[in-house]
Amino acid sequence: MSMNDSIADLITRIRNAQRVKKATVNCHSSRLGDALLEVLKDEGYIRGYKATEVRPGVVETLVELKYFEGAPAIQEISRTSKPGRRSYTSIKGLNRFRNGLGILIMSTSKGVLSDWKAAELNVGGEVLCHVF
Repeated sequence: MSMNDSIADLITRIRNAQRVKKATVNCHSSRLGDALLEVLKDEGYIRGYKATEVRPGVVETLVELKYFEGAPAIQEISRTSKPGRRSYTSIKGLNRFRNGLGILIMSTSKGVLSDWKAAELNVGGEVLCHVF
């Protein structure tokens, strides 16, 4: 089965797994998805992730979710830019999400970055999702 939006699938799998308090979740592996998971790991929203080859040519990513006192570390995660409607922003148009408590994850010319890292590097790009 083909998938149109692998990032939306990744976000939905994480959101659903945290609702039922799972420790780990399996996701399809992609370069953009792994870069997004790297930002989530660097920001402290997940414990980590590991790509494993299920069978020749098929790679899945195992994501270790993070909880704090029984509550998920990710309270809200949502896709911003979609295949039907892309959302781009310049560095000047970048607003703080939830007064700086949450982050925006962006795809820039310097790679996939959080909003504060993009502001530090002075680059804009496509806003993939927001996390709180």
